[in-house]
Amino acid sequence: MQSILDQALQNAKKVTINCDSKLIFFSDLHRGDNSYADDFVRNMQIYADALQHYYAAGFTYFELGDGVELWENDSFETIYNAHQESFELLRKFHLEQRAYMIWGNHDMVFRDPKVVEKMVQQYIRTPDELQEKQKLFNLHYYESILLEIENTEKTILLIHGHQADWFNYKFWKVSRFFVRYLWMPLQKWFNVKDPTSPAKNYKNLIRVERNIQDWMLSNSNQMVIAGHTHRPRFPEPGDLPYFNDGSCVHPKSIIGIEIKDLEISLVKWHNGLDEKKQNKIIKTVLEGPKSLDLYL
Repeated sequence: MQSILDQALQNAKKVTINCDSKLIFFSDLHRGDNSYADDFVRNMQIYADALQHYYAAGFTYFELGDGVELWENDSFETIYNAHQESFELLRKFHLEQRAYMIWGNHDMVFRDPKVVEKMVQQYIRTPDELQEKQKLFNLHYYESILLEIENTEKTILLIHGHQADWFNYKFWKVSRFFVRYLWMPLQKWFNVKDPTSPAKNYKNLIRVERNIQDWMLSNSNQMVIAGHTHRPRFPEPGDLPYFNDGSCVHPKSIIGIEIKDLEISLVKWHNGLDEKKQNKIIKTVLEGPKSLDLYL
């Protein structure tokens, strides 16, 4: 696992941030085809309200992998048709160069730029002018992103997290085969959980987290924000700076991480009561905000 994570750090896309930057991190949406197996369906409106808020507030959107469920589904078209509003919201961020995408194990096919281009052509409308077309067709998926804080040597590594999950990284096609043709039918008929998924297998979850933390220790406590396990993590200052943004398929809620004013927070979007005691989709701050200086 060390070499895979080393490579992710070495080849990471570099993005500079400063005190004016406003960032939102979500992962593990697992957008599906609106069937019984589509875990994202129940949180579609919560996610839409959250993204509309972040777009209006000038945030940059980071999707840390498994945004699209391409293990259970072999067609992107059906996923797009089921979640067109979600993709149109992403399009708005993308057109203003405020969207960064990372591939995870469930959408690992996006490592291939040709696959991404075909996807983009499906959910981003093609303008008539070639110049505009080229502007639109530059959506790129990265394995990793390195946030560099302006005028410092401090960095934050963004990954999906399956780099610390050897089988789901090296043999993801095998895992995909079993999920698509074995575990999904068993889940449907007998509620059998997928043992390859760290989100559904506690021992696997702990092993993945330990692998990431061991790598961080051997790399000068490199701060990491990841997804993959679906388990939110927000360490105390002084602890190893491993953060996890949870997922967007929690029961009736989505969880993410915000960075604003160089402060980091763990946030939850869910149905609740506003100031007037009326039902509304609201944001609750679970942890933070805390200065990034406490972790870097």
